[in-house]
Parts: sequence; structure tokens; C-alpha cells
Amino acid sequence: QVQLVESGGGGVQPGGSLTLSCAASGSIRSINSMGWYRQAPGNQRELVATITSVGSTNYADSVKGRFTISRDNAKNTVYLQMNSLKPEDTAVYYCNVRRVVFATSYDYWGQGTQVTVSS
Repeated sequence: QVQLVESGGGGVQPGGSLTLSCAASGSIRSINSMGWYRQAPGNQRELVATITSVGSTNYADSVKGRFTISRDNAKNTVYLQMNSLKPEDTAVYYCNVRRVVFATSYDYWGQGTQVTVSS
């Protein structure tokens, strides 16, 4: 099992910045990727950004150029720096960790942290 503890959500005005953190513990061997997803009311959960163990990143088109994902492998922590925030970024943000063991993928999710962008 993998335990995930998220922090850093909150309220911010449009154009502002926030940084989310997610620390993983437990069965952290064989972690392939870490990332962030979000879910706004009435919408499905969607990918925001992911980063692999070797640092390859993937971003949703809606956040490219504004959000940056990074990872500290020594601390088993993934970060999401969010700049130029827009009201449409308002959502619950979930940390995700994917382990690959003998070619089988296992997904673990954080409890979610609310991000609200409003004037």
C-alpha cells in the first residue's frame, strides 16, 4: 500500500499562484509515475500533469505554460506549481501515484485538496 498526504490547496485570486505538495510513504518501491488530477463539480476527473521516475513530464493542454510539475525522489514527494491561475482551475486536486509490479499497474490516490480561484 501507498499512503499519500497532500497539502497546499486554498483560495487565491485570478492570476495568483499556489503550490501543491504530495508526499508518498509505505510501499514506495516500483513507483513509476506521480501526478495530479483534478475534478470540478459536475465534471469527470481529469489529468493535470504527470512526471515519471526519470523526469519525463506530461501536461494537460489547459495548463501548459502555467503549471509546473516536479518531483523529489529522495523525499518521495511530487509538487505542482500553479501560476496565472484562472477561475476554471477551481477544482479538487488529487495526487496520484502509479506503481508497476511485474507488468501490473496499481494506482493510489490522495484524499484531495480544494483549490478555489475567485475574485
